[in-house]
Amino acid sequence: MSAVSQSTRYISPALRQQLFEALSTASEAPAPLRMTYEEFLAWADEDTLAEWVDGEVVMTTPASDRHQDLVGFLESLLRLYVEEHELGVVRIAPFQVKLEQGREPDLIFIAREHLARLQENRVEGPPDLVVEIVSPKSVARDRGEKFYEYAQGGVPEYWLIDPQARWAEFYRLKEGYYRPAFSGEAGIYRSEAVAGFWLRVEWLWGPPRVLQALRDLQVI
Repeated sequence: MSAVSQSTRYISPALRQQLFEALSTASEAPAPLRMTYEEFLAWADEDTLAEWVDGEVVMTTPASDRHQDLVGFLESLLRLYVEEHELGVVRIAPFQVKLEQGREPDLIFIAREHLARLQENRVEGPPDLVVEIVSPKSVARDRGEKFYEYAQGGVPEYWLIDPQARWAEFYRLKEGYYRPAFSGEAGIYRSEAVAGFWLRVEWLWGPPRVLQALRDLQVI
C-alpha cells in the first residue's frame, strides 16, 4: 500500500474530535426563541409567520397557492356577507389570536357584540369563528393542539377544511367540547356563529366562483 493511500485513511485524534463536534453541532436543531407574549408582539412584524406557544416562538411554513386560493375565496364570501348585514369583522392571517397561546388562524370572524376584543395587532380572547385550511404539515397541529386550545379558549365555531382530502368538518362548542355539526365533501353547512350564512361545500373543491356564490347568498 502506498504512503498516499495510508495517509488518506489515517485521521488524527484531534481531527477526529473536531469532525465529531462539527457533525454533532450540525445535527442539533437550533435552540427555540423564548420570550414573553409582549416581547413576541414587539419582535414579530406584519410579515412574520409565527405563533407563540408555551413561551416559545414557533415558525410556520409559507402557504401554498391552493391554500391562498381557498382563504381568499372564504374571505371574500364572509367579509362581504358580514359587511352587508353589519354582523362584525373578518380577519385573515397573519393576525394573532391570544387565548392561552398566541395563534394565527387562517381566518377569523368577530361578532359586532365582541368587537372590544379586537386590538391593534391581535384578538384578545376568543373570536366567534375560526377557520383553518389543513395542509400536510399542519394537520397534526390543526386537529390536535389547536382543536383543544380553541375549545378551551371558548371559540364557539371551528371549521377544518382539507383541500387534499376534499373534506370539510364543522364543529360547534357545547359544554366546553367541540361537537361535529356537519362533515363531508358535499352539501350545505349553515353557520351559527355568522347569522344566516351558509356554505355549499362543493364550492371549496372547484375553481372558486366568488360572484356566483355571492349571488346565491343574495349579497349581490
